[in-house]
Amino acid sequence: MSFTLANGIQLPKVGFGTYKALDQENIQVLLDAFASGYTYFDSASFYGTECFLAEAMQKGKIDREKVMLASKVWKNEMGYEATKQAFQNTLNRLRTDYLDVYLIHWPRPTLSCDWKTLVLETWQAMEELYDEGRVRAIGVSNFLPQHLEVLRASSRIQPMIDQLEFHPGYTQEACVQYCKQHHIQVQAWSPIGRARVLQEPLICELAEKYQVFPAQICLRFALQKGVMPLPKSSSLERMKRNRTLDFTISQEDMYRLDTLPQTGWSGEHPDFERVQVK
Repeated sequence: MSFTLANGIQLPKVGFGTYKALDQENIQVLLDAFASGYTYFDSASFYGTECFLAEAMQKGKIDREKVMLASKVWKNEMGYEATKQAFQNTLNRLRTDYLDVYLIHWPRPTLSCDWKTLVLETWQAMEELYDEGRVRAIGVSNFLPQHLEVLRASSRIQPMIDQLEFHPGYTQEACVQYCKQHHIQVQAWSPIGRARVLQEPLICELAEKYQVFPAQICLRFALQKGVMPLPKSSSLERMKRNRTLDFTISQEDMYRLDTLPQTGWSGEHPDFERVQVK
């Protein structure tokens, strides 16, 4: 199984997330991910993990053409010239001359700024990077329909990806359906939610029913919703398990997961101050 973007680029069914997952002492995490068969690695300038990803690729003698590297331009790097520089800095840290995917990390740097102008200037830079062949696909992260409409109304190239918080208990259905309608591939950050999601009685019940682990229920749920999950793990066993999703959740059980009350939300929303979730 794979996902095909609007421009024909194919992405694997599951990627590997690197947020808060890496430091100099555990490059082995990435080496294990390579060994487990992951070929898509999601990073960002904000994560501070790009240099570790480059180091692991060098140490593991990983062929650049065999992996897909994704990164994001952070809130304080937005704007036309700043985005061009941020992109080059990312290439330098990753020790590569192109990216497979480049995203705008958040639509609004602050709640009071002229975010629409910043987004359009940033996107203009990304369109040019795409035209030059320096990035194979461009998109956004944490953009809701009201943010996507700004881009779609004024851009030559439509976003190909929107990366959202997505997991049972927080499916952002309005945005997912909007993206499907406009041929934008949704990726899931935090696809297994938090401990609360994995301990949710319905998730545990279904894990027992399908003879898998709770995280696998969450990941398979994403796939069946047409969403590409980006789980992260420091455990080799869990890495392999997160790619072993060759079972099918019944339609009845999908409905039950779809209608799960909100749980496991991070507290992040692009149009509001962050909420401290207990």
